[in-house]
Amino acid sequence: MFNTLHDLFLLDPRVIFLNHGSFGACPKSVFETYQRWQVEMERQPVEFLGRRYDALLDEVRNELGTYLNASADDLILLPNSTHGTNLVARSLKLQPGDEILATDHEYGAVDYTWEYVCEQTGAKYIRHPIDLPLGKTYDIVNSLWSAVTPRTKVIAISHITSPTALILPIKEICDRARRAGIMTIIDGAHAPGQIPLDLGLIDADFYTGNLHKWLCAPKGAAFLFARKQYQDLLDPLVISWGWRSRNNSETTTFVTRNQWQGTRDIAAFLSIPAAIEFQQQHNWDIERERCHYLAMRTRDRICELTGIPPIAPDSFFSQMFAVKLPACDVMALKERLYNEYKIELPGIIWNGMPFLRISVQGYNTENDMDKLIEALQVELALT
Repeated sequence: MFNTLHDLFLLDPRVIFLNHGSFGACPKSVFETYQRWQVEMERQPVEFLGRRYDALLDEVRNELGTYLNASADDLILLPNSTHGTNLVARSLKLQPGDEILATDHEYGAVDYTWEYVCEQTGAKYIRHPIDLPLGKTYDIVNSLWSAVTPRTKVIAISHITSPTALILPIKEICDRARRAGIMTIIDGAHAPGQIPLDLGLIDADFYTGNLHKWLCAPKGAAFLFARKQYQDLLDPLVISWGWRSRNNSETTTFVTRNQWQGTRDIAAFLSIPAAIEFQQQHNWDIERERCHYLAMRTRDRICELTGIPPIAPDSFFSQMFAVKLPACDVMALKERLYNEYKIELPGIIWNGMPFLRISVQGYNTENDMDKLIEALQVELALT
């Protein structure tokens, strides 16, 4: 199948790129916007950073707020969602014995963040197992809730899991947590751009998401949403001029405390509206449906090849999916797929089991998937 969208990206045409989930890929037009902002900053750095900085970023937050259905005053811009998780986790005044409840599907850097915080505070990080294959939504919620105790202070959970690429029922989890008085921190690293995202509907206390992945903004674009009642709890990871009013004539805010972090390149932030516009211009809702259909077909073909059933129903993934493999050296397989076939995708070991995680973005075609299946037919026969 011919797909003209590939020509709109900067990707190497010699590589079958099935790893959008790791770092994303930026369209040419969005990247050109990014470079224009960089040039504009360098032409008059004092004018750009000293006089225009706040107004430019305020405009971006306004547009992003419309996209996410959130107030711009509840959003700050960050380089990545791990930064957002760190900002929240390291600000909480946790006590010895407090519990942070997560799943065993969380991103490794997020696990490390909470382990670090628990070492500093005496709190306990609980990685509750969510078994595969997934069943119904209420089974997932009830399974997680079976690990809630009177000591549970925080539920920290992915919207779309990194190792297993599963969409978790976070609205149901956030609703139940709010009724129980438990704080919710959602890692949405893979959500913006891959699935419709309505922060007002989800109603989490904190939500952090990457924009350089599935929204296709330049690298280093992400956000953190914080519910108003909790914003004063958050200590910036970098204390700079915004932490305290320069003339003590006005009160600082969540935004002012975090927006100025010293001299930095904000071109990726300023290119977020261009990424939103790119997807709107190219009917991304339809593209997502096409990609989901192609992902479903490819997953079924791989499962037929391996004889291992899918890890979840179709409704639990969108453009990114994971498939369990027979016992093998999955990291060696990943290297062979790239070196021998120029297929780029990640191999993952989750709970001791080998998986491939495959991303299907607008630039991918059925021909890409055919080549993947052909390569796996050869390689898995050799394991």
